[in-house]
Amino acid sequence: MLLLNVASHNLLTEMTARLADLGITPRAHCVLSKAVRQDLTQSELAELANLDKTTMVVTMDALEQAGLAERVPSTTDRRARIIRVTEAGEEVLDQADEVVFSIFDDVLDSLPDDERAGFLAGLRRLAQGRLSAAPMCDNPPRRRAPRVPKKIVG
Repeated sequence: MLLLNVASHNLLTEMTARLADLGITPRAHCVLSKAVRQDLTQSELAELANLDKTTMVVTMDALEQAGLAERVPSTTDRRARIIRVTEAGEEVLDQADEVVFSIFDDVLDSLPDDERAGFLAGLRRLAQGRLSAAPMCDNPPRRRAPRVPKKIVG
């Protein structure tokens, strides 16, 4: 299973580096992709994106500051806020989807055709079955987000 961890970390690092050119993170891409064309509360979106409340708030603050998403009052629950992707957010999401899908295609193209289908089927079965939910843990593991070097202007 260490191999899955290494592969996941390296995939996330590549996505982080490539999405940085668009000014978003893989986490922001995940939130935008799950929020677009849906009326979800911040809590519902956090659950779908597998984010804790604090991380969701920080992510939404950044998306709002960048003008990519906004919190709007719910029409059914005055205490809730619905996350809406802005027009600018949809444009960035379209570009980010191209980046992410090209990375996925490139990664999967490195496997022979006969191995690719089996790999995806097994991974899907694990993600939807045995590994579909994390067990309760007093101190769950966290990984520091990869750092992307800032561009030097000058």
